[in-house]
Amino acid sequence: MSEHAKRLGDTRSEPQPPSRPDRFRAMLSDGHPHLFDGGMGTELYARGVFINRCYDELNLSQPDLVRTVHEAYVEAGAEILETNTFGASRPKLERFGLGDRMEAINAAGAEVARNAAGADALVAGAMGPLGLRMEPFGPTSRKEVRALHREQARALAEGGADLIVLETFGSSQELIEAIRGVREATDLPLVAQITLTAELRTGFGTDPEHFIPELGAAGPDVMGINCSVGPAVMLKAVERFRDLTDLPLSVQPNAGLPREVHGRKMYMASPEYMAKYAVRLIKAGATLVGGCCGTTPEHVARMADAVRPLSAAARGSRVRVAGAPADPLHLPPPLAERSRWGEGLASGRTVSSVEIVPPRGADPKELLAAVARLRDAGVDAVNVPDGPRAQMRMGVLATSALVERVGGIEAVAHYTCRDRNLLGMLSDLLGAHALGIRNLLLITGDPPKMGPYPDATAVFDIDSIGLTNLVNRLNHGVDPGGNDLGDPTRFVMGVGVNPGAPDLEEELNRFYWKLDAGAEYAVTQPIFDPAGFVSFLEELDTRGLRIPVVAGIWPLVSARNAEFLANEVPGVVVPPSVVERMRRASDRGREAALAEGVAIARETWGEVASLVQGIQVSAPFGKVELAIQVLEGITDSASS
Repeated sequence: MSEHAKRLGDTRSEPQPPSRPDRFRAMLSDGHPHLFDGGMGTELYARGVFINRCYDELNLSQPDLVRTVHEAYVEAGAEILETNTFGASRPKLERFGLGDRMEAINAAGAEVARNAAGADALVAGAMGPLGLRMEPFGPTSRKEVRALHREQARALAEGGADLIVLETFGSSQELIEAIRGVREATDLPLVAQITLTAELRTGFGTDPEHFIPELGAAGPDVMGINCSVGPAVMLKAVERFRDLTDLPLSVQPNAGLPREVHGRKMYMASPEYMAKYAVRLIKAGATLVGGCCGTTPEHVARMADAVRPLSAAARGSRVRVAGAPADPLHLPPPLAERSRWGEGLASGRTVSSVEIVPPRGADPKELLAAVARLRDAGVDAVNVPDGPRAQMRMGVLATSALVERVGGIEAVAHYTCRDRNLLGMLSDLLGAHALGIRNLLLITGDPPKMGPYPDATAVFDIDSIGLTNLVNRLNHGVDPGGNDLGDPTRFVMGVGVNPGAPDLEEELNRFYWKLDAGAEYAVTQPIFDPAGFVSFLEELDTRGLRIPVVAGIWPLVSARNAEFLANEVPGVVVPPSVVERMRRASDRGREAALAEGVAIARETWGEVASLVQGIQVSAPFGKVELAIQVLEGITDSASS
């Protein structure tokens, strides 16, 4: 301000230098490449921090150690430092009992990086995925994901970050919600980086042509790729990305793929190799380059020397594939055209099925003999459980194929999430469809600890809600990543529902989400309390949750059987009056108990038949004759 202005009391300020966020925005258009730093976690590990520590918490307990890593990258030539907060979201911190320190850890991370950055380097608040499975394949809603990212972004912004970097996201859908969460928290510049396989697909198999338009529409300032693969694959990605978006591109590869050397994971790409590819990445169209896992200050120094003389490659005219659909949907055939079971559900006639567990061994002879008796009795379908109560049995899909091909009757294959990851489920379901299996009952499955092999591991990649979403996508001709699979599958999608659930509100909430995922019918747990079941159906009607319901009916065989179901099978309600009837009958002998069990089953069915779409009769201990006795007198109406 001039002396004359001061005397006149002029309070106008001299022109101020651009803010740090504006400096970053200027970087994106100045025609020069710019350099991120390298890996933080691998550098902390190299400095003696054990892998069982929460690396993000070091911002509070050992800030000087974190600062030395930042300073090494500044000295190497990095222009942008990422904070040590990749895993500092609330869900990840909660695994270490640090969820309540989320704000402090992120603010400290920004402060430590700022102290190391000095006047020249910028500070990028680093945020990674939450480590939660998001809808439609998991229980965490999009709204929750957005809120969790929003609170971390706000903490980083308040701590002094100049920009935000979202990185190492394997799901484009979570990355979209993260972008939205950041945008709700701050107007800082935003870099959104996804991680890809060697085939240039996301962890859900989504192609760039599908996810790039969606990511661009969410509103980042920069789109990029980081982690998982080395620079050679990243070069292919940049060459593909540059024709799909007009946003600036950032690329942060690992120092090659890790190799195990004497029990340690080592990244083998040399600094010279990384520098060579940094030049290639810039020439291919990247504006920002840097490194991820295994990239050291020495790597960054060589990259800085290599890219400093370059100008960013001219972008020229780029074609954004706006409007490329994320889910290229095909309409599945009508329900009535997919199977006889589906036709029955669609037409409103009462369908009937009997549940038979697969054999314990490799010989299906007895199973097929029982199936033949049910077919001759006029039953619509055979229900095939998938390792009920975590028992070792013949595989459900193989058994179902035998039922249909040899037994000559449709199968309803129970399919669980317990034993298969998402990839295995996709393979199973596509193979099952090729074998002609059409009817599915999609359930989460009993944990292994319930069975004879309690030390067996369970997968539970997704639950029955996620599985229903998965099958619904297959029925629309797309995989989980939204890629077009061609002709849609023709599955009839059923789910379980438990009228006697201890927490009925939770059961109804889950049932809502199963319907939202595309469920087309429901099969209940065995019913022994008709009055309670009628109340449950009324609640479904009140909440608008009614789809065709198939009532589970179980013919009891003894008082012991009734007591076991009443006391040891979760979710099955056997009223004391029913247990007492079976006690009195069992006192008269085995045949009297069997007859009483059939009578109770038929009475139960008689009270609910007019309110449901079908009946599933269990064959306890493989006794299909009892199931046929229950169905006698109602099969005619079920088939009419």
